[in-house]
Amino acid sequence: MSRVIVGISGGVDSSVAAILLKEQGYEVIGITFKFTQEFDPADAIYVCDKIGIEHHVIDYEQIFKEKVIDKFLDDYRRGITPNPCVMCNKYVKLQFLYDEMIKYNCDYIATGHYAKIIDGRLYNSFDKNKDQTYFLSQMTHDELTHLILPLEGLSKDEVRSIANKYNLDIFNKKDSTDVCFITEKFNEFMKQNIEMKKGDIINLSTGKIIGKHNGLSQYTIGQRRGLNIGGTSDRMFVVDKDIEKNILYVATQDSDKYLTSKSCLIENTNLFGDRVTECKARFRYRQELTDVTLEYLDDGLTLVKYPIGVKAVTPGQACVFYKDNECLGGGMIKEVYK
Repeated sequence: MSRVIVGISGGVDSSVAAILLKEQGYEVIGITFKFTQEFDPADAIYVCDKIGIEHHVIDYEQIFKEKVIDKFLDDYRRGITPNPCVMCNKYVKLQFLYDEMIKYNCDYIATGHYAKIIDGRLYNSFDKNKDQTYFLSQMTHDELTHLILPLEGLSKDEVRSIANKYNLDIFNKKDSTDVCFITEKFNEFMKQNIEMKKGDIINLSTGKIIGKHNGLSQYTIGQRRGLNIGGTSDRMFVVDKDIEKNILYVATQDSDKYLTSKSCLIENTNLFGDRVTECKARFRYRQELTDVTLEYLDDGLTLVKYPIGVKAVTPGQACVFYKDNECLGGGMIKEVYK
């Protein structure tokens, strides 16, 4: 009988992943990582007891703080908009599950992500609205070849129905959509952890100062809500930030030239297979795919070119590569070129 380590958060997706694996004849061991003091493993403990599998809660608060939370805050201080879910999967979740697989002499690891694995290769989920390949693009080849994703082929309603069938109280538990380690409002969390300095908001379309921002870390490229700029009927978008001068640059909607780039440099390039020079890329989760060409440089850097132009490509986000529904890997956006 094959043995599998399953990451159990206490949510419906990971719980049903464990149920399906047990139904398929695997010996299932649940692992719950306690990443913050606020995290309560009660639901995870309840689920594993209910479905009758071995379960362990492991404290990884310090490592999670160093690898995810501290990096998240440092990126914002440098004017970068990070993607903590990609970083968590890369440095914490999948790596730790793989380590536990070896520790408990198991054959596989499993999660509740929505994606497809065929012959050790990663493909889009059949449900494009739930596809999570974007967040898995930084895992290692070894992790990928040992990973099982039991939820592929199921809709979220079907997943909840399975949890309900097993009389799990969490069958209608709300999905987690925000940053998991932020339990208060985002702006309040940022104010508690990053020094906020007010500064000028400059309209690049006119060159004039049109207001004051509340701290550059509260804004991201392409943002148009929450700017609190009065006295204008035009919709304004964040198009740039000057960290040294503490200036937020905005422009009107028709000033696409400020938001559109035609190439970017990515770091930590991670490919599951051979190098390709032409493919499609996604620069943000759920963004439309764009045709790109790739030029591989030294030290894991790759120049990604997209002559058609893409709006709001943002340092700190993941650039993920695809070809014929297969996720090829990706990297983290370091610099953007107009």
